Amino acid sequence: MINNQTISVVVPAYNEESQIEKVVQNMPDFVDKIIVVNDGSTDKTLDVVKKLIDSPQNKGLEISNKLNTINEPKEYNRAEQVLLEKRKEELKFFPESEVVNENPESNRVILINLKKNSGVGAAVARGYKWCLDYGIDCVAKMDGDGQMDPSELKAICMPIVNKEVDYVKGNRLIHQSAWYVIPRIRFLGNSVLSIFTKIASGYWHVSDTQTAFSAISNKALNAIPIHKIYKTYGYPNDVLVKLNISFCTIKEIEVKPIYEVGESSKMKIGKIIFPILWLLTKSFIKRIWIKYLFKDFHPLFILYHFAFLLIALAIPYAIQIADNLSKIGSKTPNDVLLVFMFLFISGFQSLLFAMWMDIQDNNRLYKT
Repeated sequence: MINNQTISVVVPAYNEESQIEKVVQNMPDFVDKIIVVNDGSTDKTLDVVKKLIDSPQNKGLEISNKLNTINEPKEYNRAEQVLLEKRKEELKFFPESEVVNENPESNRVILINLKKNSGVGAAVARGYKWCLDYGIDCVAKMDGDGQMDPSELKAICMPIVNKEVDYVKGNRLIHQSAWYVIPRIRFLGNSVLSIFTKIASGYWHVSDTQTAFSAISNKALNAIPIHKIYKTYGYPNDVLVKLNISFCTIKEIEVKPIYEVGESSKMKIGKIIFPILWLLTKSFIKRIWIKYLFKDFHPLFILYHFAFLLIALAIPYAIQIADNLSKIGSKTPNDVLLVFMFLFISGFQSLLFAMWMDIQDNNRLYKT
């Protein structure tokens, strides 16, 4: 606990038997609850964590499940009652799981066992759900592979504790050692995904969008549909989009890139980059419609769609021009060239103006 704010760390773990004990034992003393989510591991990860929760030293801050709070119906609290009932029912949307601890309210290390491997995003979401139900003020997230420095955890949590922002994420790319330590293919893949995540999420100033070292406030957990978080490695990108739709503020903290320590990362950039790009495409469309039409209308909604329409109309003319250029002696009619130039230039200008308005509108959500 820091400044009377409860702190927890969600640790998703899949086949981390050699590292998970070290990760848990190195947690700073200010962490009140360590929620290890075993994502259907096939090694001895589950057994290792079971020994930790059965240890006599597994004493933690006594807390209670807020969903068990009984509020008498009153004239003006029906909205709160409805929300409470929805919170109780939404566990069915998460992967089937069990809380292994007999006394999770008083234990420091909590073990949630997913019945089958569901993906790192699903494991994190399940950990978030536990923290939300117990009213944790600041929920950090660290991997179970030992590739995050626990000494940096306080810097990640403090902006949440001080109520400066709703979400904090680490940024390895701005560290001076990044170019020398991060493998080139990962640096390139991360940079490409960061560019597209800026556009999709509306947080135009973020980078290193694939880092999972983060902290989120109770307010933000209540604001986003955590059961809909993307289930695999694209979940940090998806979380950013959901936070932006809910008008949550964000801040980045410089953290060290750590490689060749602990277990090797199971993430393969070549396999995940295209699924994440498709996720970001869908997320961008969803953000524009929900945030700038249904929640709060903004002219950039029209500009974006006008730009896409004009560019789409220019495509047949572009194909005709390219076809004529491929044929020797073939000449493209002037009217085709003029129509193409008008549609493409107008569409591109509208797109740039819409992006500029998007940047201006979202500057208020990014804190330095």
